[in-house]
Amino acid sequence: MSLVRIGAAAAHFGRDLEFDLARIAKLIDDARLAGAGLLVLPDAALGGYLAELRHPGADALPPALDPDSPMIRRIASLAADMVVCVGYCEDGGDVRYNAAVCVSGDGVLGRHRKVHLPAGETQVYSPGESFAACDTPIGRVGMLIDYDKTFPEAARSLALDGAEVLACLSAWPTSITNRAPRMAQDRQAKLFDLYDQTRAAENQVVLASSNQTGTTGAMRFLGQAKVVGPGGDVLARTWSKAGLAIAEVDVAAEIERARRVLHHLGELRPSSYRGGGR
Repeated sequence: MSLVRIGAAAAHFGRDLEFDLARIAKLIDDARLAGAGLLVLPDAALGGYLAELRHPGADALPPALDPDSPMIRRIASLAADMVVCVGYCEDGGDVRYNAAVCVSGDGVLGRHRKVHLPAGETQVYSPGESFAACDTPIGRVGMLIDYDKTFPEAARSLALDGAEVLACLSAWPTSITNRAPRMAQDRQAKLFDLYDQTRAAENQVVLASSNQTGTTGAMRFLGQAKVVGPGGDVLARTWSKAGLAIAEVDVAAEIERARRVLHHLGELRPSSYRGGGR
């Protein structure tokens, strides 16, 4: 399946799981009415994100869910013939993970645990260890969770694993250390867009970027959900307010067109690069 409508959501989610599930159900309905085959929901859509990054308190963390939680099964049921990516806090027994799952009515298609943790998250989450794409009815999809997309190697690993669409799930806030008076002027707002467009263009893939909106504790989230083509062009976006960015893309044709003359993955020179991230 190549021609597909891809949706990325900008929305607010908090600690009330039933409220979150109702909002997810509404977003899935809206995306289905718009003809979407893929919907990417934000990081921490089940249970909300951290309220504070400097000193996140253990008593204010999102609820940790089992990987086979009934909540995830309910989202898979709601997805039905759609593919839905959603973020949550995973209960790993003695540890927690900032995690995402890709589901359809057939069940879980893929999972990801956030590998790159910013300073605040290292106090409460353990890092994941790998990046792997998964097969879905709309093509091969790879997932990144917010800070993951700051690292070119993360998206490149998924592209090399055959990902045609990168699903970037975020709870990306405005700058914590130097907040601008207007969101459009915020340093993190500019970086968020830059990373989305660059990761798509350098790997010549389609990218769907979701994000939270509103505030949680000291955190103010950017929104700016978007769908980006393989040339780095923004095909649809929400700006800072809640909503759905939806674009119809012939994924295979657009990737083939982008790689027709300059094929970045085919022209890699691994022996010339410094290994081990150093």
